[in-house]
Amino acid sequence: MTRFAIGDVQGCHDELRALLRRLRFSPDRDRLWFVGDLVNRGPKSLETLRFVKSLGDSAIVVLGNHDLHLLAVAHGTRQAHRGDTLDAVLAAPDRQVLLDWLAARPLAHFDEAAGDLLVHGGVLPQWTPADVLRLAGEVQAVLTREPRCLFEHMYGNQPDTWGEHLTGPERLRVITNALTRMRACTAEGRIDLEVKGAPETIRPPLYPWFEVPQRATRDVRVVFGHWSTLGFRAQSGVLALDTGCVWGGALSAVDLDADSAAVCVPCSGYRTPGTP
Repeated sequence: MTRFAIGDVQGCHDELRALLRRLRFSPDRDRLWFVGDLVNRGPKSLETLRFVKSLGDSAIVVLGNHDLHLLAVAHGTRQAHRGDTLDAVLAAPDRQVLLDWLAARPLAHFDEAAGDLLVHGGVLPQWTPADVLRLAGEVQAVLTREPRCLFEHMYGNQPDTWGEHLTGPERLRVITNALTRMRACTAEGRIDLEVKGAPETIRPPLYPWFEVPQRATRDVRVVFGHWSTLGFRAQSGVLALDTGCVWGGALSAVDLDADSAAVCVPCSGYRTPGTP
């Protein structure tokens, strides 16, 4: 069995299918790890959802911020953005089946034997892999039981610092922001959600979250996306896979069990950088 990790698809269905052909992916033999953001901004979010769902247990998917946005819009707690490409999903005859499947995806996945932790955005420096799974599970439980309540309170940048004392919507908001939106934070774990540029533009006291000294996940490999201006990065303890397919970059995949280079399929670009 080969485990392939795949970057942010964002509705780029044709590029995904082309990438899988290059990988010679077989659902009977291989597993795909998707870093989240299956949908939005690209042209074929509906086709992407249908295809990835059809893969069954061959696909492991964690939720990204765009996936959560789709669910929030579907529940009527969030207005669609001008640049969204979600109408086909929301109007589809199998809409509810697809949305129910998406809502059942976790915010984190951990293969303890391999030492690989899969999230969309980032991990706060004080969180261990066990913490990540526990806290992601808290959000998933509310998403399953009371989704509208979760989405009504999910958006916002405060509080910006984690603490076990947090309760209710504030606790869930910090967890969700870290796992699906974070790019930079302080060594103490204060999240800055305004950072969008390349890591070289980040100045102290902020760090790219994975460069915080002595972070508690430094002994595992964190596989993530969300940061197109970071691009591909494979270093000790980090595998970053958002190579900006929807922005005219590429859709990238890596064999998690081999010391090999990324396999990439270029994209002509469905969106212009800087647009919503």
